[in-house]
Amino acid sequence: MHLTYHLAGPSDLDLLVRTRIQVLRAANLLPEGAPLPAVEDTTRPYYQTALANGDHVAYLVFDGNLWVGSGGVSFYQVMPTVRNPSGRKAYIMNMYTRPDYRCRGIASYVLDLLVQEARQRGVAQIGLEATAMGRPVYESYGFLPAGAEMELV
Repeated sequence: MHLTYHLAGPSDLDLLVRTRIQVLRAANLLPEGAPLPAVEDTTRPYYQTALANGDHVAYLVFDGNLWVGSGGVSFYQVMPTVRNPSGRKAYIMNMYTRPDYRCRGIASYVLDLLVQEARQRGVAQIGLEATAMGRPVYESYGFLPAGAEMELV
């Protein structure tokens, strides 16, 4: 096993869209191949714009040429608050590792890459929605429950 962590760019759009659909099927317990045309139609333009303007950063994980995992973080602005005077927030999403590659630290490593990117940008609040399978990864990193969401403060 030789894992590489690739910062996604415009040339990765097809794979990013495919992985997004795969993540949504898995998270929503949909059968493989279940059509999600509305999501597919809006995901490509989202990635095109957000990757270009820096509002989204994604990592793709490969074992040789085989895609085995991914994760992304979206950046956005809200009104400043006492806890978050800059108003900058980040939301981690699209975390996925192929079943045959789980429990090898891939998700933890991708999570760290995404959190470090957010911290370098001065983001004080990082949120995410955790599946039952992903919750232990996020908790061990320091994320705290916040209803269905969790955040690292």
